[in-house]
Amino acid sequence: MGQIISKEDFVPIREKLKKQNKKIVLCHGVFDLLHYGHIEHFKDARKLGDVLVVSVTAARYVNKGPGRPYFDDNQRMEFLSQIEVIDYVILSEAVTVHEIIKYVQPDIYAKGKEYQKAENDITGNIGSEEAIVKEYGGQIYFTDGQVYSSTKLLNKFFAALPENVVTMSEHLKDKYGSNVMEQVRQYVDDFQKLKVAIVGDVIIDEYVFCNVQGVTMKDASISTFYEYEEKYAGGALAVARHVKNFADDVTLYSMTGYEDETARFIKEKMDGICLKIVKEKDFVTPIKKRYLKQNVQRQEYDKLFSINHLMRRGERRELDHNTFNDLLARELGDYDVVLVCDFGHGLIDDDCIKVLEDNSKFMCVNCQTNSANMGTNIITKYHRADIFVVDERELRLAFGQALTMKEKLLNKLTTKLGAKLSWVTVGAEGAIGKCDKQLVRCPALTLKVKDTVGAGDAFYSLASLSAATGVPIDIATLIANTAGAIKTNVIGNKESVQKVDMLKFISTILNV
Repeated sequence: MGQIISKEDFVPIREKLKKQNKKIVLCHGVFDLLHYGHIEHFKDARKLGDVLVVSVTAARYVNKGPGRPYFDDNQRMEFLSQIEVIDYVILSEAVTVHEIIKYVQPDIYAKGKEYQKAENDITGNIGSEEAIVKEYGGQIYFTDGQVYSSTKLLNKFFAALPENVVTMSEHLKDKYGSNVMEQVRQYVDDFQKLKVAIVGDVIIDEYVFCNVQGVTMKDASISTFYEYEEKYAGGALAVARHVKNFADDVTLYSMTGYEDETARFIKEKMDGICLKIVKEKDFVTPIKKRYLKQNVQRQEYDKLFSINHLMRRGERRELDHNTFNDLLARELGDYDVVLVCDFGHGLIDDDCIKVLEDNSKFMCVNCQTNSANMGTNIITKYHRADIFVVDERELRLAFGQALTMKEKLLNKLTTKLGAKLSWVTVGAEGAIGKCDKQLVRCPALTLKVKDTVGAGDAFYSLASLSAATGVPIDIATLIANTAGAIKTNVIGNKESVQKVDMLKFISTILNV
């Protein structure tokens, strides 16, 4: 039986083993569901040395999508500790195994033979892992046992994925072949070549986390304990951050007031993104302050109320848009694709819409309805779009139709805007995509959520990149819906969707 031990406590053991000229072998992984392939791997690894150490990635660093790992840290370590050939089990509290390698300093780092081919390593970490192993005098070795998949077994027999997601994945594999994941990776890699412009409202999201104390005695209002607060880059800022993780050349066009603090915050958050932000003294930079409490029984956060700092409608009419619109007219033609992020907060007026439509080679539109613009920021104010993304409420508001089938309305809006591809997101039902006469459905990929704010922006970001590079509609819908699902497990816009996380989640989904 193996001993569960911390990486720090293993150091003196390591030094003792080294003095005894004992060879240390290290295996590393998630080991979410132990199977025969793992046993073969451990046995082969153990033959290479005298002591076998197995490190396990902590749950918070497992990027295989919401709901993974299926088993928690203690369960997975306990499973491993019961295997006779394993001497020590260590929890790895990092995304990579680099820190564990430094503590263990293995003579042999054993990986399964499936990692011999670089294209099988979505994370791209094998090279850096091998370099660190060699730095400490060790070498990498690939065991030769039969390859199984914990993810595939979980998906098939443990209902780790909803049944309709498994059905969709099986259909995609039947249509595109068993190497569909390799095709997805190539499509996503192609996003890197795009020159992208993001045009839209910047929003500063302020989240105040509270613990509800109860109701006040005098006026029956909610009384809370203040815990902490955070500030996130929302709106077009969030879209630009998502896109930057996939495309090298990204420029954000927007407008703010003269606030120095806002300028510093945007500059800090938008690393690597070219900022072309016009400052206007009469413009009010949108700030949305939300007060939240965590649901005791679920990971989800409940919003108590929000306070918005926005321009009023009369102020928007008086704003001078000429400098901003002239800038767009001069420069938009240089980009492969333009993503319009219209939150209805005063940036995009009728003249701006004309500039966008006249100068964009490939124009993507997301025109959002929110509490500040309900019924006044409708996507039909645009006359054309190469692609668009709306949610069901925005789709119904476009035609004032509450009962008409959403598929019929999507067809109607697609025709009206002359779009090549279009999407409507439908919450827990997933998303519907349209290309020519083809309608595709992608179910919700997770029903475990922390916060839905910004999920639509993530979907829109990846749908736009997919459309601009000619990704088939069913694959594009899967890619976009995966981005949205990842985003629902992030509070606010605290983090953007990372390429490796998205690819690992899609790999999990397709492993059926």
